[in-house]
Amino acid sequence: PAGTVETLLKPENKATLTSVLTYHVVPGKYNAKELLKWIKKGAGNAELTTVQGGKIWLMEKDGGIWLKDEKGGMAKVTIADVNQSNGVIHVIDTVVMPK
Repeated sequence: PAGTVETLLKPENKATLTSVLTYHVVPGKYNAKELLKWIKKGAGNAELTTVQGGKIWLMEKDGGIWLKDEKGGMAKVTIADVNQSNGVIHVIDTVVMPK
């Protein structure tokens, strides 16, 4: 929603911003091929625990990888397998939110 970023960037909302950002991180290095393997093994979805401590669920839909957050929001992986020295980035099309 409009104003969300501005609100999260205020000093008094540092803990909330940290929670949202760390909800987007999963420990480890996983490429899209591995994630798809987990999805297939999980009968269509895979549950992952984020650095924030929450859960996200991965699923394959329309030939791509999708995430579902704890609030039921959905995000599509738009760019997969951006390798970095400390992990693998998968770009998504929207912000996912913890409970």
